[in-house]
Amino acid sequence: MSPRTGRPKSENPKNIDVKVRFDEESNKKLLEYCEYHHITRTEAIRKAVDLLLQQK
Repeated sequence: MSPRTGRPKSENPKNIDVKVRFDEESNKKLLEYCEYHHITRTEAIRKAVDLLLQQK
């Protein structure tokens, strides 16, 4: 029997899907931020949530 192939299981899987609606200006600002910092929109939104939660 051959060993399992593929990616190993993640310790913290991202299996929850969230849909967000933005207006044109907010989306433009988000895309500019992401391009400047070389990150994805998802990464930027996760960082924003973390910052909000740190402000308790």
